[in-house]
Amino acid sequence: QVALVESGGRLVQAGGSLRLSCATSGRTFSSYAMGWFRQATGKEREFVASISRSGGSTYYADSVKGRFAISRDNAKNTVYLQMNSLKPEDTAVYYCAAGSDAYYFAPERYLYWGQGTQVTVSS
Repeated sequence: QVALVESGGRLVQAGGSLRLSCATSGRTFSSYAMGWFRQATGKEREFVASISRSGGSTYYADSVKGRFAISRDNAKNTVYLQMNSLKPEDTAVYYCAAGSDAYYFAPERYLYWGQGTQVTVSS
């Protein structure tokens, strides 16, 4: 129903920062909670961060808390993931997803997915 396109992923050195963007189509962007997930090669997709429909509530995986920040701009139909103090273990394909509620952390609870953007953190 909606298309999501991630951008901003690139090679960065440990300790650096990146901002990922997820542009979405459709008139109902504000009706969805949005999440960021990541999947490293050979590993399962895991929750990173999520944000409620209004942007009033955010949730983070323990591994990124204090380093990453999720935000959204409903007027631009875009969700962001600001990533600071990047570590090699952050290397993964990052996906944005749309779901019903931000307090769901399982990938299975999200309905729409982008194709992902590669983030590589070198040591």
